[in-house]
Amino acid sequence: MLALIGILLIVWLVFVVLGVVVKGLLWLAIIGIILFVATAVWGWLKRKAT
Repeated sequence: MLALIGILLIVWLVFVVLGVVVKGLLWLAIIGIILFVATAVWGWLKRKAT
């Protein structure tokens, strides 16, 4: 489960970097940041629950 969360975090970071580099894709950076934070919080809560 932690491996899946780690992979998702990496994917979201790639989206953020792509969105920042390609100025027309700023919306992609915003979505990537939101998903990164959501995944990090979800992983932290799952880790704390077990």
